[in-house]
Amino acid sequence: MSNVFLLDANVFIEPYRGYYAFDIAPGFWTSLVKSANNKYIQSIDKVKEELKVNKEDALLKWVEENLDFIFKSTKMSEIVQKYNEIIEWVVNNDQFLDYAKDDFAAGADGWLIAYAAINNECIIVTHESLNWEIKKKVPIPNVCEEFGVPYIVSVFQMLRELGVELILK
Repeated sequence: MSNVFLLDANVFIEPYRGYYAFDIAPGFWTSLVKSANNKYIQSIDKVKEELKVNKEDALLKWVEENLDFIFKSTKMSEIVQKYNEIIEWVVNNDQFLDYAKDDFAAGADGWLIAYAAINNECIIVTHESLNWEIKKKVPIPNVCEEFGVPYIVSVFQMLRELGVELILK
């Protein structure tokens, strides 16, 4: 496998809170560790910061104990430059309301897209959907489309591409 899946914060948070909770789907979390060890998944430092802000203490503890090494720095000048281009596009886009632009600029999403744009082997994995009508949020897929960054909008698609099978014990 030559591509690397670059995980958005919601790929951790939503499964943790629901359908892949630690106590009912430990195989999901084991598959993340295995995929990380095989260098098939990564994320960025800004996503880890979002995990801290969301106060999901058990999730954050698990991530720090098992996946801390996947969170890559966004401090490279090429990433910062691409991030600035992305923010400029968002700010100048009349589709989005000002508070949506502010939320986007304050979060990890722009950094995630910038990292993927610079690291060509990355495919962003998010639960956000492409939406050309939305005004109250700046969806990752909308920005990815503008900047030619590959993405998928389903953790299930990622699991299939990784060959993960969650088998009942």
